[in-house]
Amino acid sequence: MTPRRARLVELVAAGDLSSRERADLDKAIRAAEQSCRFEFSVFIGGAEGDSRVYARRLHASLVAPNRSILVMVDPTARVIEVVTGPEVRRHLTDREVELSVLAIQTDFAANDFVGGLKRGIAMLAEHARPQNTLHVGS
Repeated sequence: MTPRRARLVELVAAGDLSSRERADLDKAIRAAEQSCRFEFSVFIGGAEGDSRVYARRLHASLVAPNRSILVMVDPTARVIEVVTGPEVRRHLTDREVELSVLAIQTDFAANDFVGGLKRGIAMLAEHARPQNTLHVGS
């Protein structure tokens, strides 16, 4: 795998996603990055060995892993892994990641693969977005 920017979609077979589906995912990733200012990557394909270890290795190979969120989906093994960098973890809790993965799984179960990824990416971005705070002077 050769990392490019943060927009990364790798496929096991070239025909797994249509060009329209790839474009939809890329659009969802761009919107998420603009929303929360972190970089998103999506990997769709077979994990080599333990899926968590493989996802962490993919995440570490990204251009800016400290500021990145990787969503790895192994459709054959039916596994979803989300790996976040240290800067992201200051804004995104494990519980929020779990909720996003549950949303992805729900859409996958309804045979909406791309919709599930888009919804999960949007949820991760929403949760990771730094909160605006108002400072009131005394």
